Formats: sequence, C-alpha cells, structure tokens
Amino acid sequence: MNKSELIDHIANAAGISKAAAARALDATTEAISGALKKGDLVTLIGFGTFYVGERSARSGRNPRTGATINIKAAKSPKFRAGKGLKDAVN
Repeated sequence: MNKSELIDHIANAAGISKAAAARALDATTEAISGALKKGDLVTLIGFGTFYVGERSARSGRNPRTGATINIKAAKSPKFRAGKGLKDAVN
C-alpha cells in the first residue's frame, strides 16, 4: 500500500474527503517526525512504538577499491510493533 492508497482507505473508513484524509495523514507523519527529532518516543497502544536508535561509529570497506573508510555515528528512526499489530498479522 502506498500513500495515495492509504489516503483512499482512510477517507472511506472515516467517511471524510480525500483532501481531509491527506491533511490528517500529513499531520500525523509530521507529529511523529517532530517528536523523533526531539528524541521522544511515540507510543500508539496496540499498534507500536516509534523511537530513535543510535548506531555507533565503525570502520567499513569500499567494495570497489577495498579501501578502509570510517563510518560516523548516526541516529535512525525505528519501529517496534505492539501486541495488537503482531496479533493482527499473525
């Protein structure tokens, strides 16, 4: 399912226009992104938790030349599925 299909599904399920569903989806993703930028957790009971994971600095290899390169530390968004979502999938 892509974004436009998700908007269609939200609009049909909630009985609202596609434009309103698109605004709601955009507001939701912006709220989650903003919370993660601040380092907060976003927990949706029964669905899951969005959080920021940290990867430490490490060395790697350039696959073309074989030269060693340094990869700097980075933060990445992660998602941990909740019980309700796991039960729905299984």
